Amino acid sequence: MNRPIELSLEQQFSIHSFATQVQHMSPDQAKDFLVKLYEQMMVREATYKELLKHQWGLDSGSSLA
Repeated sequence: MNRPIELSLEQQFSIHSFATQVQHMSPDQAKDFLVKLYEQMMVREATYKELLKHQWGLDSGSSLA
């Protein structure tokens, strides 16, 4: 898995659109947005971890431990 992950054309367009939106924000708006985005990333990471634990049977309700 040494090769970089390539984004689809749709994802590349989404990034370009996002960059355009950010360019039109004030510095305070951009800072607030960045904090909210980071919070969403943390929630997504925690959700993925919980889903993986459940899928792999590592959650507290498992009888494997």
